Amino acid sequence: MVVDFGADTVKAGYGGEDSPKAVFPSCFGEVEPRAGGGKGASKSKDGDTEMAEANGAAAGAGGRVLHVGEAGVNYRRDHMEIKPTVADGVVQDWDAFEGIWSHIFTDKLKIDPEEYPVLLAEAPVNPKEAREKTVEILFEKFNVPAVFLAKSATLSAFSIGRPSALVVDVGHDGTVTSAVHDGYVLQKSVRRGQVGGRFLSECMLKSLEAQKVKVTPRYAFEKVEAKGGGWDVQPVKVPHTSDSYRARMVHDIVADCKEATCRTSETPFDEAANANIPAVTYELPDGQEVQIGADRFKVPEGLFRPPVLESYGVGGGGELPSITSQILDSLSGVDVDVRKELLGSIVLTGGSSMFPNLRERLERELLEQAPANAKVKVITSLSSVERRFSTWIGGSILSSLGSFQQMWMSKQEFEEHGAQLIHRKAP
Repeated sequence: MVVDFGADTVKAGYGGEDSPKAVFPSCFGEVEPRAGGGKGASKSKDGDTEMAEANGAAAGAGGRVLHVGEAGVNYRRDHMEIKPTVADGVVQDWDAFEGIWSHIFTDKLKIDPEEYPVLLAEAPVNPKEAREKTVEILFEKFNVPAVFLAKSATLSAFSIGRPSALVVDVGHDGTVTSAVHDGYVLQKSVRRGQVGGRFLSECMLKSLEAQKVKVTPRYAFEKVEAKGGGWDVQPVKVPHTSDSYRARMVHDIVADCKEATCRTSETPFDEAANANIPAVTYELPDGQEVQIGADRFKVPEGLFRPPVLESYGVGGGGELPSITSQILDSLSGVDVDVRKELLGSIVLTGGSSMFPNLRERLERELLEQAPANAKVKVITSLSSVERRFSTWIGGSILSSLGSFQQMWMSKQEFEEHGAQLIHRKAP
């Protein structure tokens, strides 16, 4: 079994296949315990797993009710808060992490975990304690026969057949650049930037709000048949809805708008020169039609020139690195001897790398800033599915290789040596 646990989505499936069987949100919903709150695990009417974990002395007063999976997160519940399971590649909530594994085995793939070794993609920089706890959960809670942890950057490079590459992963939480040499991530090269899918979606939301457009989440309205034909939209009162749940539902709509309308400018974006650029129309779920003009170029420009996004008032302040400067900074962290090879093999991947013209613009800017006579080549998968799931696909390829089978950490080895062995088996 191959699993890629991202900040936005979890991808899970079988090694050797072309794409994951299950893709669902990696966040979770938590309903604070109230009078009469129960404990234990149960099935919700939508088929997704509900978990109530009682934790030792807190049992009876501090039990947790967690909802995971697509329907578990998207189904509106009173007072349900949406929280991240993973942030910046590191697990933030281990109860939810464990619950998502149960959801994968029981609800999504419907398999016995004792029969399947697990290859899990991890962030280029993952704390030792987190790696060991992951291994402990898989062996002790789910009794899997074997485990391997592989760096996401390595798997992305493998997905296009490159053992050495500079991987640029434009993901939900931000942009991560990592140099991979002969199948190993060079830790001194890893850089993380704040500009990613979520950041750009927030900018698009600010753009819509500037047009006085109110994005209404799907649960907050209903369509009724109008007397003269067609449909009218009527608001629905939904008290006890948390701010975090509403924000997620709005974010999903805005992210779709961003992906449908935005594209990268072929040359550095000039707001004054593009003020009268033809707009495209996007229809919101409640039937509103909005016009997206220069912002469809301005928002992706934030990857190359973050200061242009200052007008949206998004971000925590401070200077943000451009994707180009971040790549060059990554290269400065590796030996001079391998820089030329990596410049000629830059792998662009991640769900937020899908903007048209992004690859061509990045290659052009790197050529301008790279050393003289250096060969620069940015590689992407032609298929949007392959680019979005490149880490998972790399894991699928790696796990099916005959030469890889001796690298697994078995349950017997775990019982003999403990979780610390994973640092030697999967450095």
